[in-house]
Amino acid sequence: MTAPAPEPEPEPAVSARAISMHGPWGPVYGPIDLDVDAGGVTALIHPAGTGRTALLMTLAGRMRPLSGTVTVFGHSDARKILRVSALANIDALDKIDQSVTVRDLITEQLRWDAPWYRFIGQASQTELADICGSTFGDVPLPGLTAYFDQIGELAQVLLRIALANTGTPPLLVVGDLDGITDDRNRAVVLERLIALGENQTVITASANPVPAARAQITMESE
Repeated sequence: MTAPAPEPEPEPAVSARAISMHGPWGPVYGPIDLDVDAGGVTALIHPAGTGRTALLMTLAGRMRPLSGTVTVFGHSDARKILRVSALANIDALDKIDQSVTVRDLITEQLRWDAPWYRFIGQASQTELADICGSTFGDVPLPGLTAYFDQIGELAQVLLRIALANTGTPPLLVVGDLDGITDDRNRAVVLERLIALGENQTVITASANPVPAARAQITMESE
């Protein structure tokens, strides 16, 4: 009796081959090869800096590498990668003014996501819960009338992730775990990313090992 042929290995959710980036002062990152399997949390282990930030932005389709190829869920064009990914907690893209209220942030995101012809009024508590519930989990939601600088470090990071992730695309990229100054807050954020990784592929980055992540990829420093 002939043994059944082994099933082919699944394609990685994210694959990069020989990608690199250079700036006016020399190399930014690369060349880099990496594969990220679908689902769960994968941590890229690399010192914080412009190279790590640029790599995360490249994997999320916000930058094009100078050389090499990136494939995300079958897409290699940066514009198509952008449509299947969300990027959060990158100051160059989503830094929030400290004097804006939570209600204003939720309202702005609702208007951004809605068709142009639909009127969107001020956000309600229900809409806050709809946008933030899956990201915050058991963490208390911030008050609608609170200013961003009043809600604390943990809620600030989770809110940035929730606002970026309203479309729940297949890939969620979250930067700057190292920027979370409180160890307990960092652990809770990672717990919430693991929960999101049950339905998405999550990539984050840290200078130090992240044992709770499903996979860790150590990136070589330039």
